[in-house]
Amino acid sequence: MVQNHIVDRIEPGTYRLGMRLLELGTLVRSRINIRQEALPYMQELHQELGETVNLSIRRDDEVVYVERTSSGTQMMRIVQIIGARAPLHITAVGKIFLAQDGPSSCIDYAKRTGLPRFTDNTFTDSARLMQEVEAIRSQGFAFDNEEAEKGVSCIGAGIFNDEGRIVAGLSVSAPSDRLKKDWAQTIRQTAEKISRAIGYRQ
Repeated sequence: MVQNHIVDRIEPGTYRLGMRLLELGTLVRSRINIRQEALPYMQELHQELGETVNLSIRRDDEVVYVERTSSGTQMMRIVQIIGARAPLHITAVGKIFLAQDGPSSCIDYAKRTGLPRFTDNTFTDSARLMQEVEAIRSQGFAFDNEEAEKGVSCIGAGIFNDEGRIVAGLSVSAPSDRLKKDWAQTIRQTAEKISRAIGYRQ
């Protein structure tokens, strides 16, 4: 093991992890595909709730939808197109990212974007957005109450990597009259399962 650099011998009887083992760990981490790891949990959540489940990541000041599960059994269903983008402040997952950024970064986002209005429910005032983001930070999930589109609501939670950094978000979208706010804990728990699957340890 010493010859293969799996471990390094510091002194007789004392060893530490070698460079080769660290390189292998980095290689494994780089090959973890969040979409691939998340999909079975997304399908399970979809089966349980019967609504569209989305996986999204952050790109600058927007979220990008990278995976979804939905079925054609509902008369009315919400489908986020893979590759579609939306500003952070109008989506549940976007607000999760803002909550993780901290107050000063959230204020910077508000100044930078001007918080454009999409519906009457969109947060366009930075003070109100900050209040919302503070609540999200403590509860671990977020709501979009028709802030992106009238008649459509959403619940989101963050997915964290092995460094404890938020790398994606899981959300459930539904017509507002069908979405139940008590789904939030189930969605958060599913996001935690995905986090653990990609190496997160609390």
